[in-house]
Amino acid sequence: MEDLVKALEAEDRGHPQLRAGDTVKVHARIVEGDKERIQIFQGIVIRLRGGGNDANFTVRRIASHGIGVERTFLLKSPRVDKIEILRRAKIRRAQLYFMRDVRGKAARLKESRS
Repeated sequence: MEDLVKALEAEDRGHPQLRAGDTVKVHARIVEGDKERIQIFQGIVIRLRGGGNDANFTVRRIASHGIGVERTFLLKSPRVDKIEILRRAKIRRAQLYFMRDVRGKAARLKESRS
């Protein structure tokens, strides 16, 4: 039975250990017709959910004209090419939903020095 579970689980893609509050660059594969390209989505991880093959994370960034954009990625998806951690923040919550309501200097997170 254990062999069946291991066979069904996706291979480890070598992504770094993510936490809420991390500023990341997610390199996502975008398919447009018969062409494929890599699009970079940079923002703050506001939540991590699930475990195993169903693990996903949500990244929030501020687009042009101050409009917030959130995108959810499957952690073990073949569409996620690479994840780069730019900065880690010192936070005290598991989900950073309050980031949706704050703007400007109030949206800053204190950097973790460890």
